[in-house]
Amino acid sequence: MSEAAGAPDARPLLRLRGVKAYYGNVIALKGVDLDIVEGEIVALIGANGAGKSTLMMTICGDPRAREGRILFADRDITTLPTHEIAALRIAQSPEGRRIFPRMTVLENLQMGATVAGFAHFSQDLDRVFALFPRLRQRLPQRGGTLSGGEQQMLAIGRALMARPRLLLLDEPSLGLAPVLVKQIFRAIDELNRVEKLTVFLVEQNAFHALKLAHRGYVMVNGLITLTGTGRDLLRHPSVQAAYLEGGRS
Repeated sequence: MSEAAGAPDARPLLRLRGVKAYYGNVIALKGVDLDIVEGEIVALIGANGAGKSTLMMTICGDPRAREGRILFADRDITTLPTHEIAALRIAQSPEGRRIFPRMTVLENLQMGATVAGFAHFSQDLDRVFALFPRLRQRLPQRGGTLSGGEQQMLAIGRALMARPRLLLLDEPSLGLAPVLVKQIFRAIDELNRVEKLTVFLVEQNAFHALKLAHRGYVMVNGLITLTGTGRDLLRHPSVQAAYLEGGRS
């Protein structure tokens, strides 16, 4: 356990070095170092306003990193436009879900598939339905009429339709009942364990995130302050005091 990002032994699929990002003149990320090795689940935890979602959006190019480097599969993607980053098979399920509310469930999933093409569309649909059977039942229904949990399933499903090599999940448990939180985290675990999908998970629910993750990072005010295995962070006194009180839902 250490400050900053202690890189794993394996070569990272995603590597951030000294990444700084701003909103206007306000600095949101203050020099972030972070590594994600292929096949891992990596969790990023922190309080509201710590910069977690900004980091995830910066990986996708909006906002753009003003300083530092972001490398994916040894390619520098720091200055690439967002659509080119997506084409490299980085897919995001954003905070707040951001599905297309007037489109049907099927149309939302079709939008996700536009990145990868439609050659394997039926197969990819079946993959999503195996994870989230409820979406099959809601296929002709407009996204905006779904429950919060169903919208989160749809947001993750839409990202999976892009056939990602790296899946970015921003607050997938936000606003959900405990039973749905457990279902979402079971699905994430299955994607990683069975399909070996690499997952970067931003979460306020530190207990569930660190219990699931191989490794984790703690962010405070735009800086990484702790890193370690998920198990080690769960036991760390400062993490327990700041993030785990009442978090075992």
